[in-house]
Amino acid sequence: MTASDIGDAPGDLTGTVTGTLDPGPDPPSATPTHCPYCALQCGMNVGGRPVTVTPRSDVPANAGGLCQKGWTAAEMLTVPDRLTTPLMRAHLGAPLEPCSWDEALDRIAAEVGRLQEMYGPDAVGVFGGGGLTNEKAYQLGKFARIALRTSQIDYNGRFCMSSAAAALNRAFGMDRGLPVPITDLAQADTILLVGGNVAETMPPFMRHLIDQKAAGGSLIVVDPRRTSTARQADLHLQPTPGTDLALANGLLHLALVEGYVDEGYVAERTSGFDTVHTVINAYWPDRVERITGVPVPHMREAVRMLTRDRVLILTARGAEQHAAGTDTVTAFINLALALGLPGREGSGYGCLTGQGNGQGGREHGQKADQLPGYRKIDDPAARAHVAAVWGVDPQILPGPGRSAYELLAALGTDTGPRALLLFGSNPVVSAPRARSVEERINALDFLVVADFVLSETATRADVVLPSAQWAEESGTMTNLEGRVLRRRQAVPPPDGVRTDLEILSELAGRLSAPGRWSTDPAEVFEELRAASAGGVADYSGITYERIEAEGGVFWPCPAEDHPGTPRPFLDRFATPDGRARFTPVEHRGAAEEVDADYPVYLTTGRVLAHYQSGAQTRRIDPLVAASPDPFVELHPDLADRLGITEGMDVLVTSRRGAAVVRARLTDTIRHDTVFMPFHWAGSGRANSLTNPALDPVSRMPEFKVCAVRLEPALDGVSER
Repeated sequence: MTASDIGDAPGDLTGTVTGTLDPGPDPPSATPTHCPYCALQCGMNVGGRPVTVTPRSDVPANAGGLCQKGWTAAEMLTVPDRLTTPLMRAHLGAPLEPCSWDEALDRIAAEVGRLQEMYGPDAVGVFGGGGLTNEKAYQLGKFARIALRTSQIDYNGRFCMSSAAAALNRAFGMDRGLPVPITDLAQADTILLVGGNVAETMPPFMRHLIDQKAAGGSLIVVDPRRTSTARQADLHLQPTPGTDLALANGLLHLALVEGYVDEGYVAERTSGFDTVHTVINAYWPDRVERITGVPVPHMREAVRMLTRDRVLILTARGAEQHAAGTDTVTAFINLALALGLPGREGSGYGCLTGQGNGQGGREHGQKADQLPGYRKIDDPAARAHVAAVWGVDPQILPGPGRSAYELLAALGTDTGPRALLLFGSNPVVSAPRARSVEERINALDFLVVADFVLSETATRADVVLPSAQWAEESGTMTNLEGRVLRRRQAVPPPDGVRTDLEILSELAGRLSAPGRWSTDPAEVFEELRAASAGGVADYSGITYERIEAEGGVFWPCPAEDHPGTPRPFLDRFATPDGRARFTPVEHRGAAEEVDADYPVYLTTGRVLAHYQSGAQTRRIDPLVAASPDPFVELHPDLADRLGITEGMDVLVTSRRGAAVVRARLTDTIRHDTVFMPFHWAGSGRANSLTNPALDPVSRMPEFKVCAVRLEPALDGVSER
């Protein structure tokens, strides 16, 4: 596999180009910045007329490569349906029509005031996004707490890696995605990747795995599908969906009985091992094979490969998007701790953040239970510190609110928000049980959406605000390594378009909110530094100047003379006693198992050409050409039993709804499992089917497994 096989060329939409493409000179007056998509935050130069993109070689995450989404990112700025003026409905049922900014903002302020006067502060909710810059995420959380004084704020990052975050905090006292710089991956002897298809979700990541294999390293992939990533693995474990926790416990059982546990490390750096040991005794190999479908010899081989010197265990959405996601990640952390990996040079446990600012977006106040710096909103000391930075009495700060799905499910009800302000998300496509979420959004008294196009959610809004895009504004992003990066404005926004910081400032003024509401990202970042000081996610020592000079700074960084923390936990963990904590966890299966009526497992995920709800990528012609339609992937043997042939329209039905998609037959998936990507709306919407069962700790919905049935679609069948 060569570098270009993972999408280095602008025309490489199929992975068939060979050799390394010379990207050519940078665009005239090019500005160094970062990609608008995933958490790799690949470096790129942006500029010229028309605006073009070339990769940067000075950013370790991508080292001169881009995937096809990155290569075509500039096209997002000029899509034909780009919004350049606010839109507003005169009344319920009226069409969206152009209006002035003053008319739109005055209407929002008036409706917010009216509804809060009638129903209280929590009558207005806020829903954010994991693609917002740190500055915008911080300001949005501040706006909710002191301009609206509502507890009802959460964001779509709750659907991304909240289970891993909860497990990391449980074990290590700190949630940092990767425990090492991404360049350390190339030196690993073994990498275990659980539930991640990075060859499609973040293709330049594959460079590091290719380098690792070239240096003699081994790759283990856990996935029900033989994905593009799994095909590069030395060992592919293919479990039944929803059984990853049992697999992790089974691997730990083998490590125990075969003498691979690092007893000195366990004694010196951890606590709680005895309680885990007791639970693990029940996960003998034959039992785990019956639960997971993974053959015992494959499990033994995996454990042997994990006993080498430099080992990384990485989890992604496949392990996390379950009603037992926190416990599943905890099980893999337990395995890593027993082998003595976390806090050891070149080794450890980490999780792969998905969204562009999924890491920073949850650190500074978008989550329902958090304040800036990863502080808990119900901690009196945290409230006092942040309130002092904001210049308000801590007593006015609301307490914890609803998590993302619970917030969406409460919209328009007697006890939930009557209005919603939405920034950077498209829950009509991306939320589980999406049909029900769509109904709740339609039931709102008032909906405001800030976006660059009329997304499926924005079409339902009472007011739509045209917002600036990634290359049209400045700020910072925190990538999957925990490295804080500069996003620089490369081009001005179109006339009539405003940044989210400008929108929040205008609304705060109309609502007579206390404090300063700067529209300058640099000024907002200075306030963020102060608000985060002393918190778990301490950015107080990070400055724009340092980011420029050093190519990014790793948090925590508590002082300007602090070097940053690329490898946390080398000396101690972020727990009160400095020890990592084992937690016993038990396999409990999927929230919804297959049965006679719904006999097949459905799992969902992404494809190479598209991103998240598709609101961006479904508007880019080369990406649409590469992957034009939704589909269901199923094994030929299953298709034969059901009378389904390649390309046939298939009706996929769960207990929550139905979708009609084309059949794609492949022997790379289990016989009892089908796969659907979630990037499309309408009749092909995968999230019409998914189960909103929530993890009790993280409140993550169970996107990754539910029970469905399949049958050839009849003419005229539509989503229901």
